[in-house]
Formats: sequence, C-alpha cells, structure tokens
Amino acid sequence: MATSPPQDPNPSSVCAASTHRLREVILPSALLMGDLVCAGGGLVAGYMMRFHTPIADLGIRVPDATLPRYLPILQLGIVLLVVTFAYLRLYDPRLLLRRDYSLNLILKGMAFWLAAYLGLSLAIKFDPPISRLLALVAFGTTLLFLYVWRTGFYALLTRTRLLERVKRRVLILGCETRALEFAIEVAGSAAHPFQIAGFVSLPGEDPERAGIPRARHLGPFDQISAVLERHQIDIVVTATLDIPRDVLAATMEACERRYVEWKIIPSAFELFVSNLQLESYGGIPILGVGQLAIRSLFNRAMKRAIDIAGALVGLAVGLPLMLAGALLVRRESPGPVLFRQTRIGANHRPFTMLKLRTMRVGAEREDNARQSTTVDDPRVLRIGRILRRWNIDEMPQFWNVLCGDMSLVGPRPERPYHVDSLSRKIAHYLPRHLVKPGMTGWAQVRGCRGDSDLERRLQLDIHYIENWSLLFDLQIMLFTLLHWRAPE
Repeated sequence: MATSPPQDPNPSSVCAASTHRLREVILPSALLMGDLVCAGGGLVAGYMMRFHTPIADLGIRVPDATLPRYLPILQLGIVLLVVTFAYLRLYDPRLLLRRDYSLNLILKGMAFWLAAYLGLSLAIKFDPPISRLLALVAFGTTLLFLYVWRTGFYALLTRTRLLERVKRRVLILGCETRALEFAIEVAGSAAHPFQIAGFVSLPGEDPERAGIPRARHLGPFDQISAVLERHQIDIVVTATLDIPRDVLAATMEACERRYVEWKIIPSAFELFVSNLQLESYGGIPILGVGQLAIRSLFNRAMKRAIDIAGALVGLAVGLPLMLAGALLVRRESPGPVLFRQTRIGANHRPFTMLKLRTMRVGAEREDNARQSTTVDDPRVLRIGRILRRWNIDEMPQFWNVLCGDMSLVGPRPERPYHVDSLSRKIAHYLPRHLVKPGMTGWAQVRGCRGDSDLERRLQLDIHYIENWSLLFDLQIMLFTLLHWRAPE
C-alpha cells in the first residue's frame, strides 16, 4: 500500500524553534566563549604587564616567572572567573538585552574573583606563587576586555536584525490602566527585552473604550490558546488578579500547554517591585519587599568611602572657584557669602545644607510658596546667575557630603515645608528619604530639575533607590561631569 509523503512542518513553528534556539542556546554560548577569551586575554595581558614592564620593579621578585610556568595559575583564574559569572547567572538569556545590569554583575563577579584569587594565594602555596600585583593588574585588564567585548556584543544585537529575534514576545491579558502603561514603557525603548504582540480582553472588557487600538486587540479571552500559538507568544502578562477563578485557571493551563511564562504586574506593591522576594516562615510562603541593596551594611560602607574620597577631591579642586565666587557675591551684595538652609535628609532627619549665596539677603523669607527659583527671578544676583549656570553655588555641599549629611549621588534634598506639602499631594513621596540626599541624582541627569514634573522626578528617584549599585553611582557622576553646565 502506498504511503502519503510526510507533511512539511509548520513554517511558523520552525521559525519559532529557530528563534528559541538562537536566543536560549546560541547567543548565551557565544557570550560564554567571548568571556572565556576575554578572561584569558586579560590574565595574559596582566602577566605581561606584571613581569615584562616597569611595573615588575614594584612587586616582589618572582624567580623563573616564565609564561609556561605561570600558565596553570592563569588557567585557574580563568576557570574561577567563569564559574563566578555562571553562579551570578550572567548567561541567562533574559539578560541578553540588559547591558547595564549585566555590566553591574560583571563588576560584582570581578570583585569576588579578585578576593578569591588573592585568598587562594594565602591559603595554598602555589609554585610559582600567585603574585598579588599580578591579580590586581589582571583585574583591571580583564575588566577592560570584558567591557569592550560586552559593549560590542550588545551593539551587534541592538543594531542588526538579531534584535527582533532576541526580544521575547509578550501578550497582555486584560485592558487595565497598568497594562497600558506597561505597553507604553516597553514601546518607549527600541532595545527593550520585550516586544508587545498585543492584548487579549477579559470577559466584560471593551478594548476600544479602554484605548486599545483595533490592530493590537488579538481577540477575546476564549481565543487565548489560538492567540498564543498564532503569535508565538513567550510571556503572558496580566495587570490584575481581580478576574474570575475559572478564567485564571484557564489562562495558566493554556500557558502550560504552550510552555509560555505567566507574569503579573503587582498592583499591591507600588514601590520597589524589582526587589520582591518570596520567603518561607514555618512552611508558609510570604511575598514581600526584601532588603534594598543600597541599605546593606557593606554597600553603605563602600558608598560612604567613595563619598569621602569624592568630597575631599571636590573641596580641593573647587576651593579656588568657591573663593572667587564668594568675593564676587560679597562685592555685588554685602552680607554673608554662604547660604544656609534646613533640608530633610535620610530617615527624615533635618540638616543644614550649604550653598554660595546667589540671591539678595533675606530672599529666602519669600520662598515658602515656591518649590524652586524661577528662571527670571528678580531676587537672583547678576553673579548669582553665573554661579547657578555653572553649578558653582553647589560646591560647598561637598562639606555636607564629608560630614555625612549628604552623598555625592542621591535624590535632591527638599525643605521641610515642601516635604510635608508634596507628601500629601504625591503618593509614595516619603520613601525617597530612605537614603541620603545627593549633590546630583538620576532625576537631575535625566533633565528633571526644579518644578519640572514632580511625579516624574519621584519615579526616577525611586528607580535609583531600587536599582542602586556602585556602577550606577559612577555612571551618574560621569553624566554630571559631562553636563556640568546647567541647561538654559
């Protein structure tokens, strides 16, 4: 009996499988191989600098430190580094388009690697011994190689056709306001890891009334299984759990059948949602906000050390400018050259913030009704406009940083009057005082100054607190230096 020829596979299924393999296997493997090469190259470069440049005279002399003899030590360093990266889940496919987060993990992994590498040199007697100077130099060279490699890899993904194949396709269940905000946020970044495929409406919802374009509405809930297959959905996101139990169960079953992830935009947690942790107490699971990274003892110590160093440098470098500014202020407007004002700091503690005076004496008594000085404020001195334009009036705050009242980076401090007023007007305003206020901050480098969009400023301040890292602080300081001159 003749048999019919085999059916051709569904082209969309073949494409989906190819995309899945590229995103889940090929690209993470390429990252791993690239990191191996960078680790090897960085360690070899560190070896060459340590033993074959003038740096060699700075360290303890190591007899017969040839490359073949040192090769096992370097191989140990490569293995240790890649194992550390794997433990930090740096090769998770979900991080392919999260460049800044990945670089932050690399910095943490390199710090751990340096400590472990130096620790091994103390615990185990290697022959030849692990040179501490070699470890320090290799830390710098390897970090540089990894940064260049990862930046180039990210550019390849985001500037070629690979971008659309790497993104994870998202179906939004329901037409809630939070769901629409999520879709707008995703669409606002060309390199966002997600791509919104469309919406599926829940029973009783009217997509057009909710503002969903007809082309983005993929169908009602009872067609969700077909939508998942037809549009090759990777993730289903819902912004509410206020849906019938049978609808929720059907959604989870449809996702399980198609191996689709199911996620929730948490409405119960308006703040710090990226730090939600599931903990178990006596076998009872509890979901809540864990400790923020910026609040841990080690991170606070590191941030404080950077603040002290930065404040000392800032005071030393800025002293001539502050003295010149003070003389010009005194010449135009007799009176004190320093302006002192009570601001609210960490944990709602008041402190006295210092600035060079840029307004006529007594102007602050008229300031209660204002959040900040207006552009053409008649109270501002002529020299004061110049000092404000170049942010020279802020330089005395390096002393506030040195005293511990402020940090180099953080939310800008507000006056008690405005803190009380804004906390009544804007929801979730007070958590920005969980950390020390800063001379500069994420909101400021993103253009939110003065009275400009207070809610947007708050969002950026909360984002900074929630996503803090030393690398994030360094990025903000770099942006501040590059744009030291205030906008018109």
